[in-house]
Amino acid sequence: MLVAAGREAFESAKQWVYRVLRHAIMTGQFEPGDPVTINGLAEALGVSAMPVREALHRLVAEGALELLDNRRVRVPDLDPQSFEEVLEARVALETRAAERAMPFVDEMRLARMRAFDQQADQALAAGDFGRLVEANFNFHRCLYEARPGTVMLPLIESLWLRLGPFMRRAGETLSETYQVDRHAEALAAIARRDAEALKAAIAADIRDGTGHLGRGHFERVAALAAGA
Repeated sequence: MLVAAGREAFESAKQWVYRVLRHAIMTGQFEPGDPVTINGLAEALGVSAMPVREALHRLVAEGALELLDNRRVRVPDLDPQSFEEVLEARVALETRAAERAMPFVDEMRLARMRAFDQQADQALAAGDFGRLVEANFNFHRCLYEARPGTVMLPLIESLWLRLGPFMRRAGETLSETYQVDRHAEALAAIARRDAEALKAAIAADIRDGTGHLGRGHFERVAALAAGA
C-alpha cells in the first residue's frame, strides 16, 4: 500500500507527487517487478493524471523505474552483478561524502543522528523492515547533508532508489546477524574527529548491512532454483 506524506503548503501537485513516489520507492513500498500505472497512482494519491505522468518520467530518467517496450512502467529488479555494482558505488560515494561532511557535524546534528540510530534499532527489534530502511537512510542523509552545498547527496540518493525495492524483498526475513551497530562506530568516530575510522564504519555498515541482506537473498533464490 502506498503511504503518502502530507503536502507542504508551498508544493505544487507535481512536486508533491514526485516526492511521495520517490520516497515510496526508496523505502521499499514497491516490490521489484511491480507494474506502475498512471491511473492507479492518480487514484491512490487523489490527484489528476498529469502530475503522476510527469513524476514517472522523472523517475524513469533517474533509473528508479523502467520503461518497457510496450510503454508500460515497472519497478526494476537487480541481478547479482548489478547489485554488487550499486553496492560498491555506494561505498565509494558515501565514504567520501562522510569524510567531507565530518568537519561540519555539530552536537545538534550528532543528536539527530543518534535519534535516527535509535529508530533503526527499534525497527530492527520489531521486525519492521520498511521503518528500518527509512531510519537508516535518514541517518546517512543527516551526516552527508552537513556539508553546505554538497553535490554528492543526489548521486547517493539515486543509488538508494535502485536499492529500495530490492532491499524490501531481501529483508523479508531479517537475519539475526544483521545489525546496525556500525552506526555507533560512525558516531564515535565523528565525536573524536577520526576521518579514517568514520570511512571504515560507513563502508562496513553498507557491506555488512545491505551487502549481507542482498547476498543472502541471492543465495536463497539459487537454493530454491536448485531444488526445483
